Amino acid sequence: MLTRAICFDVSGLTKVYGMGTAEVRALRGVDVTIGEGELIVLLGPSGSGKSTLLNILGGLDSPTDGTVFFHGENMTAMTDRQLTRFRRENIGFVFQNYNLMPGLTARENVELVTEIATDPLPADEALDLVGLGERVNHFPSELSGGEQQRVAIARAIAKRPAVLFCDEPTGALDSKTSIKVLGALNRVTKEMGTTMLMVTHHQGIAPLADRVLHFRDGRIEKEIVNSERAAPEDIRL
Repeated sequence: MLTRAICFDVSGLTKVYGMGTAEVRALRGVDVTIGEGELIVLLGPSGSGKSTLLNILGGLDSPTDGTVFFHGENMTAMTDRQLTRFRRENIGFVFQNYNLMPGLTARENVELVTEIATDPLPADEALDLVGLGERVNHFPSELSGGEQQRVAIARAIAKRPAVLFCDEPTGALDSKTSIKVLGALNRVTKEMGTTMLMVTHHQGIAPLADRVLHFRDGRIEKEIVNSERAAPEDIRL
């Protein structure tokens, strides 16, 4: 039973791609409630529905059936314009590919977001939060893969999002670098109170979460609640 205020309330969520013999049921009636400030890890094989759920909650895709409420507001009734505003004002995204602009410094990459946000975190402060305070003037080509991913995290959090969605954020990194990135994400959720959903194939990341949702064939097969979140340095990858 959640004791936190509700961030997302999802009921009967279904997503079908294609028609007839080409039909693919990516989600098959998912029900889940996500509390404010929770760190949720979504585990499961490729094609199990993890990223589809993330995309729908993030306003990047729409469900075939079911409802999604965000802070009591029905997202499934929003227009495209309303969803665009919802993403801009509430959501930060971190993907496996860093998607940094190669001709811009770390600071300038973060400033791309701060220039359009209503109440942004200063770029240098966002970079300091992920441990890159001394690398603000470096270009992506001068940064390691882990540092580039942390710039991407800084860019995502600079607009102070209510929710941070991470899709395989350590998928292209070695284990030592992954721990640093997970440490940055863990710090963000604790210091900013951000709700975070992280999609991963890596079982070893599960102890970092408040809850772990195991997906299979478009359904939540199992839910595990961790009595306490492990520290990133104690994670074994």
